[in-house]
Amino acid sequence: MSSSPDPRQRRRLHPLPKGLVELYGLIAVLVVLIPEWLADGTLSLNDRPSRSAMPMTSRAWRTLPELQLASLSMCELRQLARDMHIWGFSSDPRDLLTERLLKRVIRLNKGGDTL
Repeated sequence: MSSSPDPRQRRRLHPLPKGLVELYGLIAVLVVLIPEWLADGTLSLNDRPSRSAMPMTSRAWRTLPELQLASLSMCELRQLARDMHIWGFSSDPRDLLTERLLKRVIRLNKGGDTL
């Protein structure tokens, strides 16, 4: 009769060939690095000094605080909240922070001009 294998005995694993391990490593690096290079290249397109940002000079953009707030980055929104003495803004998501800023701007300007 055949005896069952001893559970205390360690099971031997067959190692992969070194060339296959190196090939998997190369594929893993390429899968990570190529998209990173592409993303870096597309982000650096906006950093060219020859291109100037298109100014938003339409009347609606100059007069509606909603559009001005929508064009600000999250960092700029938080800086504006700090300047306007709105407390507890650091944990607010973008939509709530924009809503709070909009209420404050409308209250301060009485529906007026710009930020």
